Amino acid sequence: MEEKRLAIIGIFVHELTCSEAVNALLHEYGAYIAGRQGVPCRERGISVISVIVDAPNTVISALSGKLGRIPGVQAKAMYTK
Repeated sequence: MEEKRLAIIGIFVHELTCSEAVNALLHEYGAYIAGRQGVPCRERGISVISVIVDAPNTVISALSGKLGRIPGVQAKAMYTK
């Protein structure tokens, strides 16, 4: 079994119509999510979400990649050492 790691996935939602797709994907990976915080930046028309994930590398990469493939969404993972 692959070793679990702790990571933060930073998400920028530029198109608010994509929020439903982002939330559905986060729900799908909910078993690995330790915490989540969302901040709407209404004056910029962007939502910023930070997600703390405790999962194997493959799961973190898959989630981050799937999020980044949603049009209007940027995602980047940062791992602990």
